[in-house]
Amino acid sequence: MSINEIQNEIIEEFSFFEDWMQRYEYMIELGKNLPLINSEYKTEDYTIKGCQSKVWLHSSLEEGRVVFTADSDAIITKGLIAILIRSFSNQSPEAILSANTAFIDQIGLKEHLSPTRANGLVSMIKQLKLYALAYQTQL
Repeated sequence: MSINEIQNEIIEEFSFFEDWMQRYEYMIELGKNLPLINSEYKTEDYTIKGCQSKVWLHSSLEEGRVVFTADSDAIITKGLIAILIRSFSNQSPEAILSANTAFIDQIGLKEHLSPTRANGLVSMIKQLKLYALAYQTQL
């Protein structure tokens, strides 16, 4: 499934909820279902800078596709990274680098996050793309 198709799925899922409390609950649920990052990657080296909460992100290149795992010590932030991993994991570096992140605005996420969480979200996207850029040079 392409990044765009996954993002459209996420937009559709969020449209089912009538208010933001339900959307937050859904994001928390997504975070709970996030495949756990191996504890050896929960170190400062894998921490995303610019996030108020602790967010650890690990990536690997498997058969030309970038695979991400992550965790956070905050439930909303864990939901945010879960949405991003769902969109970008198991995709080629090129697809990740060229991917549009407008779906975040379409589900209304940025306008319903505190400024510090919104900055953290931008930092998460930047780090995902930096990993993709690093892997693209290896292919």
